[in-house]
Amino acid sequence: MNEVRRSTATLEVRGLDVYYGHSHALQGVDLTLESGVFSVVGRNGMGKTTLCKAIMGLVGVSGGSIRVRGEDITRRPPAQIARLGVGYVPQGRRLWRSLSVDEHLQLAGGMRSGAWTVERIYDTFPRLAERKGHGGGQLSGGEQQMLAISRALLTNPHLLIMDEPTEGLAPVIVAQVEEMLLQLGEDGDMSVLVIEQNIGVATAISRNVAIMVNGRINRIIDSGRLAADRDLQQRLLGVGLHAELEPDIDLAESGPEVKPAPAPQRDGPIRIYISNPTLPTRWSQPVPIARIEASARTVSTQVTRPEETTQRRREPAATQTAGPPVVLVVGTLDTKATELRFIRDIIAAAGLRTRLVDVSTGGRHCSCDVSAQEIALNHARGGSAVFGADRGAAVTAMADAFANWLRRQDNIAGVISAGGSGAASLVAPAMRALPVGVPKLIISSVASGDVGPYVGPADITMMYSVTDVQGLNSISRVVLANGANAIAGMVKARLDQRVATARQAGSLPSVGITMFGVTTPAVQKIAAELRDDFECLVFHATGVGGRSMEKLVESGQLSGVIDLTTTEICDLLMGGVFPATEDRLGAIIRSRLPYVGSVGALDMVNFGAPDTIPDRYRGRKFHVHNPQVTLMRTTAEENERMGRWIADRINQMDGPVRFFLPEGGVSALDARGQPFWDPEADAALFRALERNVRQTANRQLIRMPKNINDPDFAAAVVSAFRTLFGRTGARRRLAR
Repeated sequence: MNEVRRSTATLEVRGLDVYYGHSHALQGVDLTLESGVFSVVGRNGMGKTTLCKAIMGLVGVSGGSIRVRGEDITRRPPAQIARLGVGYVPQGRRLWRSLSVDEHLQLAGGMRSGAWTVERIYDTFPRLAERKGHGGGQLSGGEQQMLAISRALLTNPHLLIMDEPTEGLAPVIVAQVEEMLLQLGEDGDMSVLVIEQNIGVATAISRNVAIMVNGRINRIIDSGRLAADRDLQQRLLGVGLHAELEPDIDLAESGPEVKPAPAPQRDGPIRIYISNPTLPTRWSQPVPIARIEASARTVSTQVTRPEETTQRRREPAATQTAGPPVVLVVGTLDTKATELRFIRDIIAAAGLRTRLVDVSTGGRHCSCDVSAQEIALNHARGGSAVFGADRGAAVTAMADAFANWLRRQDNIAGVISAGGSGAASLVAPAMRALPVGVPKLIISSVASGDVGPYVGPADITMMYSVTDVQGLNSISRVVLANGANAIAGMVKARLDQRVATARQAGSLPSVGITMFGVTTPAVQKIAAELRDDFECLVFHATGVGGRSMEKLVESGQLSGVIDLTTTEICDLLMGGVFPATEDRLGAIIRSRLPYVGSVGALDMVNFGAPDTIPDRYRGRKFHVHNPQVTLMRTTAEENERMGRWIADRINQMDGPVRFFLPEGGVSALDARGQPFWDPEADAALFRALERNVRQTANRQLIRMPKNINDPDFAAAVVSAFRTLFGRTGARRRLAR
């Protein structure tokens, strides 16, 4: 009996018809949900909400059947359907304004016993626990949606129906809802039918997606294909264009390619008329001519073609701005006002908008566009944390406040600063947080020394000031003017070429790949296999290389990562010269990008010339790579330590993960017959990973009896990446 129940589909809809008066809202809908999460997408008015209401018994069914776990629920009362194990999160949440959060949950909690309790809800949604005494009308949109979902979960349903669960929510809340849906699907305790218009969410949570057009299920399509194909989205869903409503759209290419005729060139103002200012449904009335005329608009340039709109949507985040571009001139105006205004005036004379930003810590008001007091309010503890007696603490706090303020600006075309070590320390962390590609320039008296602590993994340009930045003189005028003109030139060139650059480089998704000399053959093979479909960005694993790659991940400029060479972790834990930071893999954890990793070059710690090796390592196995680089073979104990460290980071990854273990050696030096060949040390690394990584369907370790540079190993990595790409993170980036 139990076996029969497991083989029965959670939801089976056959030939479902629903009418509103004479309007045929659902027209013979067929849909099966075996288990997990399944998405239904479509434009407004296509019948998605009606389908939800029909399943819940909230609208009358004219024909067809609805079965939940084999039991016919067609035309049953809504309360009975709910008691049979069908939960419902309606569009618009439908909360009681007068009832508190806790009262909502207590009411729902007694319907069906199961794993979901009020206590578990509060553990899952801590924000609801904080707001348990507040009424439904006092909650934010995200909190209301949490409560609506929680109310449905407390019925402990076999089937959960969610109608537009991310509608009207902030992006950060959308991400939380999406993560929760993925977790529900992985847990397997219930099946979830999600009605969505956000294609990014729909394709991220479901392997296949049903397209609803004119009251019918037009087709069921692989979500990876739908997420990656903008033209297909336009044809089926009207993303950017009106959808083609014919039920039999031929998606396959047939016959010779037909090149469209070139668009006519138009000069001068153009009047654009929209025949349907509001997207039509099958109940729409003809639009009056007066309304069409009122909705027309005039543009002064050539009409933007649909493909250009699509391309702009796929530009990297680094190129998108939400206002007129502006160049920030940043510094301590209490001591460098003359010099900073000199720079500001040169940039403004070049025709660029500027904002003068004060990051002084003295607390004195200065004439500028953004005051130090305004910046200080962005510190987590407010202005009082910035303006204190301890100058060092004040500078650190102001740097944090400025970084927080800068992250909230979305129209930054460039940033320039001038000053000494204090000013450089103030502005550099915020500059490093900006996407790669945004021009960043620091003129400083410390720029002739070690600039690594200031630049880090970012593309910051540092210019030596020659004289101290203290007043204007014949030398400082030239140097400051050169810096001002340099930032102006970079900004103008970038703004002028942004669209062209996006067309050239933005058409293919970018993948980051880490490489070392001893893993070069594998990386070359992987890049060659992927280059037709991906822009492959290779990073040399010298400490800053991994940080640079993760910087691009944080900036939203990578669609996936093949972290073949994790050797920087060796140097972090063992004191080598190419160390990662403790945040290595942190960007992958936070972004949930598709991640394919391996243990490339974990057999070696990097040191300089032989006489620089720490005394504690004397007597170990070494290989002299060149006069300035000496490699030390890692031991079994060190490999076990690295395995535990990496496993801890992998366990924090919620995105799709495949991590490869090459049993034939982790580098070219670790192949049979080579100087670092040590199967026992490698086995210790692999055992530590397998013992500590919590493997799931989404997070897997894969052993292969090959050396990391073997062509078959590279082919397996490529295959795994292609399988993962288009799931959670990548789909979301391509579809939104």
